[in-house]
Amino acid sequence: MTRLQARALLLNYRLCGAALAALATTAAFAQAPIVNPGAPGSNPRRLNADEAIALARTAYTEADVRFLQAMIPHHQQALEMAALAKHRTNRKELLDAAGRIEASQQDEIDFMREWLAERNEPADLGAAHAATAADHAASTAGAAGAHAAHVAPAAHAMKGMATPEQMAALAAANGAEFDRLFLELMIEHHEGAVEMVEELTDQPGSAYEPALFEFTRDVTNDQNAEIERMNALLVTLSPDPRASLKAGFDDAGEAILNLTKVASLPKPPGFVDPNNPANVSPKRLAALADASERRRRRDREEDERGGGRSNQRSPLLSFANTDMAFRGDVMVVGSYHGFNVYRLQKEQAPELLASVVCPGGQGDVSIVGDLLIMSVEQTRGRVDCGLQGVQSDASPERFRGLRIFDISDLTRPVQVGQVQTCRGSHTHSVVASDAERIVVYNSGTSSVRDEEELPGCIGNVAGDTRTALFRIDVIEIPKRNPSAARIVDRPAVFADPETGVLAGLWRGGDHGDETQETSATDQCHDITVFPAAHIAAGACSGNGIVFDIRDPLKPQRIDAVVDKGFAYWHSATFNNDGTKVIFTDEWGGGTRPRCRAHDPLDWGADAVYDLVGGKLVYRSHYKMPAPQVDVENCVAHNGSIVPVPGRDITVQSWYQGGISVWDFTDSANPVEIAYFDRGPIDAEELVLAGYWSSYWYDGRIYATEIQRGLDVFELAPSAFLSENEIAAATLADQGDVFNPQQQFPVTWPAEPVVARAYVDQLRRGSAVPAAQLEDTSAALDAAAARLDANAKDRALAQRLEALSRALDANGGDAVAAKRKAALAQTLTAISARLR
Repeated sequence: MTRLQARALLLNYRLCGAALAALATTAAFAQAPIVNPGAPGSNPRRLNADEAIALARTAYTEADVRFLQAMIPHHQQALEMAALAKHRTNRKELLDAAGRIEASQQDEIDFMREWLAERNEPADLGAAHAATAADHAASTAGAAGAHAAHVAPAAHAMKGMATPEQMAALAAANGAEFDRLFLELMIEHHEGAVEMVEELTDQPGSAYEPALFEFTRDVTNDQNAEIERMNALLVTLSPDPRASLKAGFDDAGEAILNLTKVASLPKPPGFVDPNNPANVSPKRLAALADASERRRRRDREEDERGGGRSNQRSPLLSFANTDMAFRGDVMVVGSYHGFNVYRLQKEQAPELLASVVCPGGQGDVSIVGDLLIMSVEQTRGRVDCGLQGVQSDASPERFRGLRIFDISDLTRPVQVGQVQTCRGSHTHSVVASDAERIVVYNSGTSSVRDEEELPGCIGNVAGDTRTALFRIDVIEIPKRNPSAARIVDRPAVFADPETGVLAGLWRGGDHGDETQETSATDQCHDITVFPAAHIAAGACSGNGIVFDIRDPLKPQRIDAVVDKGFAYWHSATFNNDGTKVIFTDEWGGGTRPRCRAHDPLDWGADAVYDLVGGKLVYRSHYKMPAPQVDVENCVAHNGSIVPVPGRDITVQSWYQGGISVWDFTDSANPVEIAYFDRGPIDAEELVLAGYWSSYWYDGRIYATEIQRGLDVFELAPSAFLSENEIAAATLADQGDVFNPQQQFPVTWPAEPVVARAYVDQLRRGSAVPAAQLEDTSAALDAAAARLDANAKDRALAQRLEALSRALDANGGDAVAAKRKAALAQTLTAISARLR
């Protein structure tokens, strides 16, 4: 029996029963009047039994009818698209997909038409429009028929349908181009159908009728499964080496461009479950164990590892690597389980010095001198760093906030201070530091804890302005007495400046048709400070914000923007001179596959803004361009600038999308220049994994992989980046410290290789004559030789000064002019060293 026949049988059974009941009721009460009172002051009107039944009908709603009337042409277009495949492709997988679509969609069209016919509802959308208009006219004349109050079908009823132009393009395509376009359009088409079902089921009383409920469930399940299959097929059409990499925990396929992988370090002992290092779910773990057992039996090998794991509880993020901080030759890697301390070594892999077990998540870290600051948000966090968690709802043993450790002995960190906060600490930002104190902004994104546990913590209580929502915590840490650290203010940075209403920015919801649901702005996820310019950029759930932090204790909001493509504003990164900001969108919260071939390129992406007069001016979006599969969580996450003089370059994490190095010197046209990616952890199940953070520090890129460990990379010369530019970046002075949400302008020494980097950049353009650049290169070669010999050369110094003066800083575009000015300044400084 087909699904259509099963639905028809159920439908006929219910209709026959309803008819018998109606007949009995009519016979028993034939003489009693049926009246409809109408509005206050109106005369009642009499109804016959059929009208009364229609008026009070609960078996189905008008929304159900309109949904089916819209879904019929929606399905018909899918049939038209599938029919085109037969003569335009010879790819078996695509022909199979078209065959499945033809069978399922025609079956469902037949069901929808019969469902509507059985209820005397028109199946044609045009007839339905006319009927609705007639009903509305009758309503205004005093009639109160069953359909009078319902609105005609809206434009959203056709979600995901291809336009006539797209259908024409599909019909004109052949071969690989047809395959790509067919899959892209059909995935969008299926997603539209699923969204139509979601909108229907969100309406009270809709899709309750059993046969219709089963139909909507089938549409959702079938089309989601088809979307997954088609995305996997679409990925195979991509020429990008990152597409379709082999899955595996320690043997996944890899793709690399213009990078060199220097080292890969697994997680240290105590920070990984040895029975489940890949962190797959118990169900998947049991399936893998069973498959392994079958292989062992076939090979007649004996091993006792096959059983007993199916009842294990998945550790989820219990051992996940998170963020990093650097000081001198020390690197600290945060974790939900605590943190690990490494010694950096120039020619070798980092050396593990100590592992500190102190669970609580999220484990973001910053270093100021000999103090380490760590964010803790989970309710399992304990004051004593215990491993047993906290069971009661309110407990003095629970810790959620900022931990402070003394790391003067790197092998034996000691907890010396704590600051309990109402929403815990998801991230934090070191804003200012002097001999006396450290000022930190704390961002809590979790629920507000019970006031019984921490006095003064008020949640979402209507009218209570003491709420911990819509605020950040300003924390002061005395350097000589970290145990006295405390919250000194909780400014309501999102409040409306005129009315004082705390919810003064984005209040949640979408931005219109075909836009994302965006989180309400009652928190900041990250606040990245740029003290040199007295500004900070806040990625604050529903808004991107710029703050004035001249008084670090009193941050003032000076601008805020929204982005229709963003679901959750996650992090912010300035360029080196603080004139641009990259904001990231964590669509799906980092746990979902959001880099599939059909996902929008401005969702889960970066947005590049220029800062003009303190205001954010949108320029472009950038998203890692390689399609990923459904078992790879992928979305924009943490990164940093790569300090190549004369250019704005960043390295960025994309979870299981790998890392990407991209240039945003031209804010409106970002370009990828390097990448590294692995295949997913598992081929069948999405296991949360991939790169949490990737940061440039002291000439290398360090990247924390959530499940696997730590990777170290170096940039390789390419057409996008010269050897001189890479060498100049390794000489950048970062101030001997790097904290994730604290940026300082880097500087470059007056070395010939730095000047050569500018020469290479100018050579790519036409702002400086080639002969002039050749003369400059020759002089720099001579200068390098003299400086290496620690010798003076007045004549060469004069030559460099003349070359400096010959550079017209105003020629060419703004970028070229800036590079010429920087080159001239560097030549002059080298000249001074030679005198």
